[in-house]
Amino acid sequence: MTQDSTLYLAPVPKKFSMRQGENNPTGKKYIQLVTDEPQCLMPAAKQTGLDLEISASPLAPKELVGLRFIIDVAAGMPVDGYKLVIKPDVIEITSSTPAGAFYGACTLKQITRQSGKKLPCLVISDWPDLAERGVMLDISRDKVPTMETLYHLIDLLAEWKINQFQLYTEHTFAYLAHPTVWEHASPMTGEQILQLDAYCREKFIELVPNQNSFGHLRRWLKHDKYRPMAELPHGGNTDWGYMDEPYSISPASKKSLPFLAGLYDELLPHFTSCSINVGCDETVDLGFGRSKKLCKERGTDRVYLDFLMGIYKLVTERGRTMQFWGDIIIRHPELIPELPKDIVALEWGYEAKHPFAENSAKFAESGIPFYVCPGTSAWSTLTGRTENAIGNIANAAKNGLANGAIGMLNTSWGDNGHWNPNSVEYLGFMAGAMASWNSKPDMKKTIAQNLSIHAFGDMTLKSGKAFYDLGNAYLIFKKRAFNCAIPWIAIFRDKENDPLLKNIKSEEFDEMEDFLKDIEKNLSGEKMTSSDADIVRQELAFLFNIMHLSVKGGKVRLGGPKPSGFDAEGAQIKDEHRKVWLLRNRPGGLEDSIKNIKV
Repeated sequence: MTQDSTLYLAPVPKKFSMRQGENNPTGKKYIQLVTDEPQCLMPAAKQTGLDLEISASPLAPKELVGLRFIIDVAAGMPVDGYKLVIKPDVIEITSSTPAGAFYGACTLKQITRQSGKKLPCLVISDWPDLAERGVMLDISRDKVPTMETLYHLIDLLAEWKINQFQLYTEHTFAYLAHPTVWEHASPMTGEQILQLDAYCREKFIELVPNQNSFGHLRRWLKHDKYRPMAELPHGGNTDWGYMDEPYSISPASKKSLPFLAGLYDELLPHFTSCSINVGCDETVDLGFGRSKKLCKERGTDRVYLDFLMGIYKLVTERGRTMQFWGDIIIRHPELIPELPKDIVALEWGYEAKHPFAENSAKFAESGIPFYVCPGTSAWSTLTGRTENAIGNIANAAKNGLANGAIGMLNTSWGDNGHWNPNSVEYLGFMAGAMASWNSKPDMKKTIAQNLSIHAFGDMTLKSGKAFYDLGNAYLIFKKRAFNCAIPWIAIFRDKENDPLLKNIKSEEFDEMEDFLKDIEKNLSGEKMTSSDADIVRQELAFLFNIMHLSVKGGKVRLGGPKPSGFDAEGAQIKDEHRKVWLLRNRPGGLEDSIKNIKV
């Protein structure tokens, strides 16, 4: 489909055709629910953006029906598919499931947002490429959102037709049996998870529990109570170099699996999902400590797989399907066929040229269900990496679909303290939603406009373009940094003769300064109307300030003189970070985040 230039929809529908005429959906009219179980269509009816009374009565006069939802199981539509027809006298949304009706309502809402009281007559037939379309948000390094923030994000993701959500957790669930670990982290409580799960279900989103269960457990294992389970109880050498704290739980400890069983027993009852993401990625210290002898005897890859299967047993005993990150097992493709066929591998990679095609094929050949897992490219960047994010996500969707992926899980990480404000993530989230629903259209052509309209309520189209352009600031520098961006490096790393800044020129920072001034100038006159518009404006102001500081910091890192007031600006940025952080997020983790900046 070629999207009409005056109507922006995210995701882009599969089939779209305009018709003559207009529809005025106002006045004393009804939304009619045509189904034997009208309650199942209430979420869809509430999602339309139309201020019409809802009725399940089959006796409503035809001329008083403004919108009709029809569940037609015999229509042969895909589970999440729908047909939206806007005629001069009535709007009809037909689907075979309530979820499909909801997604049709989401599309209608986006049309209404742009067209107001004069809806164009049209026909849309639409369905998703991938059945599972997920987003994972890191709440462990170090930002835990408020409930209001999570509800707002769920609203956005649901409208963009995302149907799975995960909160990446290391230590930020309030386990009643383990208060020492989370007491300063402002964690998610059991009651809050129950509330969020219910809210997600109203939006046809599955809230999947996520608890890393192997590596990335530093915040557990540094405490004396848990240190005996660590691979390196006091730190040591790893594949990533020396670590001064414990990192992974050890397969050699008899306490490890019972400990995980206890976590699952407390965590899982708060979720209605039948899945759990157990992590198990980046176990870079395995074989360097407690399990060294075992790994030497059996092989590190075999020790990893055996422990993974121990976790699998715990998960299946609790009636759940296990998801796990596939970065370790993909290095040993000969072991993939040994995986159970009811496990879900998560093939992840965050650069535009990640080998999704090659790696996806390895899981597909072994009959292992898998997701492709790209990322928003926002972490360790300040303003994101727009070009990379779109390339990475499009690559994942295209090659995942070609190799039979059952879903996509688009990831948002918080490495190095989650310094990018929340709104920087919206572009990546929208890109993932668009690509996992319909992988064919070129997102670059419309995503900035869609972001303005459907994230920020800005019909001037300026706010979306500002975030799009800010996310491309990293392209000014000829050198590319893996999984991060040069503007971030300039003020978050203070290594003398930092190799990541080698061959960077001072003139490139001058060019970035001019680039920022142009974006600020072009943003003037935006008219954001979203419920978080005031917060977004404060986040943008912070982004410009910290990026200007990056210009100065970059020149200092390259050997230039420290400008007058530089230290004071650094202190001010920390204060601004605190303020912006607390607009959407809880205080726990904030001071840990502050420690990461080097100015």
